[in-house]
Amino acid sequence: MTNSIYISTAEPNSGKALVALGILENSLRKSSKVGFFKPVIGDYNSGKEDEHISLVIDHFGLDLNYEEAYGLTLKRANELISQGKKDEMLEIVISKYKKLEERFDFILIESSDYKNSITLEHSLNIEFAKNLASPVLVLTNAHNKSIDDCIDALRVSIDDFASNDCEVIGSIVNRVNTDIINDLNTELAKQFKGNKMLLSTVPADDRMSSPTVRDIVEHTNAKVLYGEKNLDVLVDNITIAAMQMQNFLPKIKENSLVITPGDRSDILLGTISAHRAQSYPNVSGMLLTTGLEPDDSIKQVIDGMKDMFPILSVPENTYLTANFANEVHASMRANDLSRISYAKELFDKHVDSKILSELLATVKVKGMTPKMFQYTLTERARQKKARIVLPEGNDHRVLEASAILASQDIVDIILLGKKEEIVDVARKNAITIDFDKIEIINPVEYVKFNEYVNTLYELRKHKGMNLDMATDAMSDVSYFGTMMVQMGDANGMVSGAVHTTAATIRPALQVIKTKPGTSVVSSVFFMSLPDRVLVYGDCAVNPNPNSEQLAEIAISSAETAIAFGIEPKIAMLSYSSGSSGSGEQVEKVRAATEIAKEKRPDLKIEGPIQYDAAVDPTVGAQKMPGSEVAGQANVLVFPDLNTGNNTYKAVQRETGAIAIGPVLQGLNKPVNDLSRGCLVEDILNTVIITAIQGNQA
Repeated sequence: MTNSIYISTAEPNSGKALVALGILENSLRKSSKVGFFKPVIGDYNSGKEDEHISLVIDHFGLDLNYEEAYGLTLKRANELISQGKKDEMLEIVISKYKKLEERFDFILIESSDYKNSITLEHSLNIEFAKNLASPVLVLTNAHNKSIDDCIDALRVSIDDFASNDCEVIGSIVNRVNTDIINDLNTELAKQFKGNKMLLSTVPADDRMSSPTVRDIVEHTNAKVLYGEKNLDVLVDNITIAAMQMQNFLPKIKENSLVITPGDRSDILLGTISAHRAQSYPNVSGMLLTTGLEPDDSIKQVIDGMKDMFPILSVPENTYLTANFANEVHASMRANDLSRISYAKELFDKHVDSKILSELLATVKVKGMTPKMFQYTLTERARQKKARIVLPEGNDHRVLEASAILASQDIVDIILLGKKEEIVDVARKNAITIDFDKIEIINPVEYVKFNEYVNTLYELRKHKGMNLDMATDAMSDVSYFGTMMVQMGDANGMVSGAVHTTAATIRPALQVIKTKPGTSVVSSVFFMSLPDRVLVYGDCAVNPNPNSEQLAEIAISSAETAIAFGIEPKIAMLSYSSGSSGSGEQVEKVRAATEIAKEKRPDLKIEGPIQYDAAVDPTVGAQKMPGSEVAGQANVLVFPDLNTGNNTYKAVQRETGAIAIGPVLQGLNKPVNDLSRGCLVEDILNTVIITAIQGNQA
């Protein structure tokens, strides 16, 4: 029974990162107990870590530390082999792997990087795959190769593994030129006819193969003079500037790294001007050679500019520097969310998911894992696409999230703001976004603006609002976005990356209003723990709810849980369990529990109950024997905002749980709030949640 896959390459630069990300993403949808292991890593100096290990641990939040994720360094492996201690080398690798095997349902094993001797590393990979009893998935690189060359490289690698009693379960040919991909697929099917194998090809894609400026910095050991926060932009072209400005400017290509001697201030200033002009292509950065840096007068000009692209400096001459830069290969880091998302998208599109599922079919499902929960939500949102309005269209995080959502065809995005400003923000932040898939609305120019104004006036005139006040309010993106939801022109709104919680919720209370029978707008967080998903409420809105409000929060939280596929078992939390304690706060929770039970006798509710008794079966059985909730609770209602907010943040930080939210509940139509410190992933999750709510409204 397979509980691992060994991905091995026939040669360098075969796209292991893309394949590893795709396989791990799929396996984490089945189990949270997924590991990653490299038998041998390269010899890194100055504390630098193996890029792939750092990438997968950080991105997926694997329950794994760096030292556990590899066997030994290539240098140490060579030493042992040269001393005739090959068995000792294998024992080290097997011992470390077996420790992981005890902890994980599935382990992805990745071969070495072929940065030294290809022959030695290939033979080591065969030894490791055989001794770890792991089936092999062979990768190869088709860049600038003929079909025959691709087949030959693949055949040699597959035969080598097979002749050493290694089971080869498939192959993926990466970086295939689009003009030969169909013929290559046909030839692969012909050559390996009758074999039960995964046979897939992934087309060449500049977005995956282009390095970032950060890659250039690390490869050339360049000094960063300006633009350190923009080092993750892609470099699609290398342009050498050694001529006069009027001859150089027409040669600038999109996303170019311009290389020029450090004393060419004319080229430096001219490139900066061209980058800022919409009539010229975007420049990724500049690399100044010969060790010369701009003089003080030029630095004074640059210092006065905001969002400067990276300007680097190296001591080598221009010719040598250009050679170094052209040798740089793309790497992927955990914070490069856009490229990681695109890699997964390419994998899902071009690798046969049915066969992959069969390969991973033996991974045991244990509870609703975070990946399972997020995957289920994404698929639900994609099945019935909702229109979600994002008022903060000028925020780069919102734009990056919008780009991912649009490219994956999950929801229809509406951005509010001036189109030219939004496009410029995307351009300056090197965000690749298809604006044909996204609607951009300037509120004051919208065809329904006056209709929205009149609607707001009618809703609020009893509160003293006149038409002028309604017009001013509707010019505000929060009010405008809320009215789009109210009028059915959007299914939901997500805001708060820039605006306060009050600025997000106030328009919703005034325009959308609460559901019948509900007087309290509250919130929940979906807390994705390693083996389950809990619902925490209320951790974001109500500072000190009374008993009636707390009961409403419990019922609303239960309904939210049901809407997202979680059968609620509700714990009304307090500092004592059952009848053991007394005091004002305990009595408030006790009364809230009774009110909630009376209103919804169909729900399983327990309270007051302590947190440990709510979630730990052993403690729950001791403190509240016979309870249907104690030890099994998945909806946890906190007595006040202070307790709830601190608890969710403590659990998030200490356990690495993914906190999705806050998700607002109690409104007639969905409006959800973001933290002003939100990450792109937070925006993605909240938009997907809102889309599902919008389809249910």
